[in-house]
Order: sequence, then C-alpha cells, then structure tokens
Amino acid sequence: MALGKRAPSGPGTGEIRWGVRKRSTAVAVGVVAVALLLGGVVLLVLLQASLARSSDAAAQQKALDVVAEMEDMDIEDARAYIIDTAHAGQFVQVLDAEGYVLASSDPEVANAPLSAQRPSPGHTMTQDVSSLPSIGDTDDYHIVTVGARTGTLSYTVVVAQASQIQADTISTVAWFMLGATPLLLGTVAVAVWLLVGRSLRQVERIRGQVARIKAERLDGRVDVPPTNDEIHALALTMNTMLDRLQASDTEQRRFVSDASHELRSPLATLRAGIEIAAADPTGAMWLQMKDVLSEETARMSFLVEDLLTLAKANDGGLRVEQKDVDLDDVLDQEIRRLRSTSRNQISVQLVPTRIRGDARRLAQVLRNVLDNADRHALSRIAVDLHTAGDRVILTVDNDGDPIPEADRERIFERFVRLDGSRSREGGGSGLGLAIAAGIVAAHHGSIRPTDGPAGHCRFEITFPLPEPVEPADVTPRNSRRHGVQGSGRR
Repeated sequence: MALGKRAPSGPGTGEIRWGVRKRSTAVAVGVVAVALLLGGVVLLVLLQASLARSSDAAAQQKALDVVAEMEDMDIEDARAYIIDTAHAGQFVQVLDAEGYVLASSDPEVANAPLSAQRPSPGHTMTQDVSSLPSIGDTDDYHIVTVGARTGTLSYTVVVAQASQIQADTISTVAWFMLGATPLLLGTVAVAVWLLVGRSLRQVERIRGQVARIKAERLDGRVDVPPTNDEIHALALTMNTMLDRLQASDTEQRRFVSDASHELRSPLATLRAGIEIAAADPTGAMWLQMKDVLSEETARMSFLVEDLLTLAKANDGGLRVEQKDVDLDDVLDQEIRRLRSTSRNQISVQLVPTRIRGDARRLAQVLRNVLDNADRHALSRIAVDLHTAGDRVILTVDNDGDPIPEADRERIFERFVRLDGSRSREGGGSGLGLAIAAGIVAAHHGSIRPTDGPAGHCRFEITFPLPEPVEPADVTPRNSRRHGVQGSGRR
C-alpha cells in the first residue's frame, strides 16, 4: 500500500464494524456515564450549598442563644453557658465595645478576637476566612458576629464554625460516587448486552427463516413470537409482506400464462396464413388470406395495447390528464358508435355533467362497459347519467342475466370470462373490465356490477364532482340533444 493512501472501507472490504449489540451497549454505557457525571456534579453542588446553609444557620443560632443568655442573666452566666455547650470545630467569644474578649469557649481564643466585624446591637454579619491567625489555625472557618446590648453596655458575640466538616463530607460523597460508578456502568453494560442479545436472537431467527424462503417456493412464513412487542410486529409485517409477494408472484405467473395463451391463437393464425400464402407461387392465396391476416394482426395489436394499459394501471403508472370533461358529451359519442353496430334497443337518459379527468381514458372505460353490455344483452340496453350529492352516477343496464354475487369482484381480474354466454366466443379478451376498473380508480371513482330494477344486469360507475361545482348550462344542451329519453334499434 502506498504511503499516505487510505485503505477502502465499506461492505466487502473486510473492515471490522461493531454490530448492533456492541453499539447499543457502548451507547447505553456512554449515556449512563454522562448522566452520572452530570448528576454527580449537580448533587455535590447542591450538597455543598446545603451544608453551608446548615453551618451558617447553626452558627447564627449559637450566637443568638448566647445573646439570649446574656440578656436574661449576666456575663458570668453566659461564660458558663458557652463553656458547657462548647464542641469541637466551633469557637465562641463575647467581646466588649473595645474588642476585648470577656468570655470564650476555649482557652486558645481567650486572648484575641476572631473577627474584626462589629455589628450594631440586633444586627448580624458573616464572613468566611481561610485561617484563624490569632490561634495559628489554617483551616477554613465561617464566622458569624451578632451585636447585643445589656443595659447600657454593648457586646459582640462571635461564633467561628469550622468548614472542614463540609469539605470532608463532600470528599466522602465524591469518592463514594467515583467508586460506585464503574460498578454501575458494568451492571448497565451486562444488562444491555443480555437484553439486546436476546432481542437479536429473535431477529436472527426471523432472518434465517426468511433467507430459506426461495423464489420457487414463497409459501414459507416466519414464526411469530408471543411477546406482543416490536419483534412480534416485525414478524407479522414480514409474513404480510410474504403474503403479498406470494400473491403477486401467483398473479404474475397466471398473467404470463394467460397472456401467452391469448397471443398463441393470433400468432398461430398468422403463421399458418403466411406459410399457406408463401406456398402459392401465383399469389392468389395471399389475396384470399390478407383480410384474415389483417384481422388477426389488429386483434393481437389491440391485445398488446390492452396488456400495456393494464400493466400501467396496476403499477400506478397510468397517467390521466386533469381537465374539465363534459362526461355527457363523451358518453353520447360512445352511444352513437354503439347504435351504429348494435342490434339491441338502446334507451338513454343524460344530464349535462362536467368532471375533472382524461376524456380519452374515460371514453375507453365507457366503450368497454357499453360493449360488454351489448354482448350480453338480450334485446335492450338502458343508459342513465345523473348527479347525486357530490357524485356523478352512470348506470348501464342490459336485460341479460345478472352477474352472480360470487363473481362480482372476480370479473375485474385479468382474462376472467364467466361461463355460458360470457365466453371467448362472445367476444372480448377478458381485459376490458380490468382496464375500466384501473382507469376509474385513477379518476378516484368506482365501478361495480349489481342488479337492475327488473333483476337484470347493471353496471354502476361513480365519479366525484369537482370543487366548486360550476352551474351547468342546461338549456342549450337540452335543446341540442340530451335530457330526454331516446331509443333506437338496428
């Protein structure tokens, strides 16, 4: 390796990376360590402040007690009280107005005053010192001085409280926390390591089960642990995904099989026709076969176009324009086309209606539904277009047999033809209704088969009205052609 160049990193380079278990443990230990550090600092600061307040309060209370003794009795009684209540770490003095020591709790402080502060009677002063030079003590002290008056004489009570106890207490607590922190961090590390490892074992089991599921066999599922937690939800999600994959794979295999079967017939006809025509050197057979070959070519072209449209609709890639469309005009054009070829009686009731959508795609839907009705009608077709609330409703009735309820969802699947009159010989590739359903869904509408008023077959298509709904100009449209019932027979 050249000097100064950095080795590549990432998957497949052999670089060792920490797994989820190590990272989780390290993060947990780090977070707890930071929390303990911050909590320890806050605790020591609060403890020091509390001890300082307590020391100050104790010193002030001691001085006030001495003042009370002096007011109730005399200096000698106060001296006896000071000596009787003396304890280590605290010095008490009573000074006269000139600063001479009249009484003290310890002979060491009987000669010189501990503080130069002289508050007036009834007032209190405090100070912190790093030593008491008068007695040669180098410890820290908190000094409280209180002014008092007995008769005509003024006094000063001085109480010096040692701060070493506070420092010793803070030091003890700090060392205790410092010693307990590694033990606590070790406990956290072990607990997180075991907990994450237990969770990852379940994830690893799910991963292994999913890895054993091959494309040739998608019926395998992962075990769902009865823990009712995130791992439980993950297992359920994986099984749901596998269900969708299996259903998609089954649908794709069926689609390929059906598409191959549908394309096989026109391809066979084209091949046979070309072979027969090629075998005739005079060319007469070509003239006889060209209409058949042209018809089969068109049939295959339409089938391929339908397959592409359906694939786009199912994949969410079907693009529809969003323009104002007069649905009654589009429907009228398709009815005119149907009347030119149909032998059935067609009655129409149209209300001028405008929606947002793609006129070309909507015409494809109407053509498929009307052609389906024409194939299965006995003698009559009825078309009705009206609005209800915020919806546009189109019904197409024919007097043929209604679609059984068990098949009303299945007819919108690819290449589905029902038995009886709804066969391949009746026309159609079995894709028309599937394409219609996809285009209607792209327009935020719905299509469903149901029973007509007379018990015959009905298809009902609904679309949302645009917001806001523009008022329709009814008079010109009615005078032009719509709004009244019409019929025709070919």
